[in-house]
Amino acid sequence: MSEFLIAFNDEWVPDDTEEQMTERFTAVKALRSEMKDAGVLIYTGGVDDSPGFSVDPSSGTPLFTDGPFVETKEHLGGLAVIDVADEEEARYWAAKIAVACGWPQEVRRLRGETGRPQS
Repeated sequence: MSEFLIAFNDEWVPDDTEEQMTERFTAVKALRSEMKDAGVLIYTGGVDDSPGFSVDPSSGTPLFTDGPFVETKEHLGGLAVIDVADEEEARYWAAKIAVACGWPQEVRRLRGETGRPQS
């Protein structure tokens, strides 16, 4: 099995009405259940709008700061981590996520494993 990150940039999210977003959230919730039932979902979630922080260990002691941060155009909006047989299956689930959300998704194979117990 291979693990893939499926993520979207916050700028890719259209300015939908509240009703449209409710429809999208309903579709995503159903898809999340489908992915759990299929045994491919490791994690999914959106990134909160609260301020983040950085940690830099280069001085020998971790230094926590309010930045630097990536450019706004590179802001992560949400993600899913899946465990599937191959890239073809990752494409299948990424397409389902893109359709449910209504905006593009980026897919990347992860190095190593998350440590999830294999069934």
